Amino acid sequence: MHALRGFYAILDATSSGLDDVVALERQAAALLAARPCALQLRAKQAGARAFAAAARALQPFCRAAGVPLCVNDRMDVALAVGADIVHLGQDDLPLADALRLRAEAGRPDLVVGFSTHNPVQAAAAAAAGADYIGFGPVFATASKLNPDPVVGLVQLAEICAAVTIPVVAIGGISLTAVPAVAQAGASAAACIAAVSSASDPTAAGLRVAAAFAVH
Repeated sequence: MHALRGFYAILDATSSGLDDVVALERQAAALLAARPCALQLRAKQAGARAFAAAARALQPFCRAAGVPLCVNDRMDVALAVGADIVHLGQDDLPLADALRLRAEAGRPDLVVGFSTHNPVQAAAAAAAGADYIGFGPVFATASKLNPDPVVGLVQLAEICAAVTIPVVAIGGISLTAVPAVAQAGASAAACIAAVSSASDPTAAGLRVAAAFAVH
């Protein structure tokens, strides 16, 4: 599996939509310039057709940058476009079914990540065969309509010590908090708002990556 370490970039098109491909490509270019360990395309309200078209549009940019393309939530889209990673949530396709479909599709190289929000979910996902887990929200977040309870740095550290697969920390992580997240043992951090709202998203992404380079 490609090493998931450092800045885990998320291009969140949930509110803006996927119609403006030029804008998506511009956002992707800024994130990819920060040399993230992955670029995840997220679009919670999108249909499969629009999601697949957007993922295909971003694929050449990811390949040119040597960055794995991740499709959020949709195993069908990930398989259809030949994504490198699929990231599933607690309300998406169950992990066991996703792993079965991966095998049936002959895609053993497809990395499957799974979102977790408490120790029980994290342990279950690791035991069931997830390649990595997302864990959070580490801090209060505004990127979800109904966020799960904040887990904090102490619980993040406990999970990182308890599982043997990479842990991507997510949820309300500011640029100033990234060093503490790295010190807690996370393999990577997804800082959606902190990067997307920065005056220079590339510089912000590089700052995230730098915090993991020293831990």
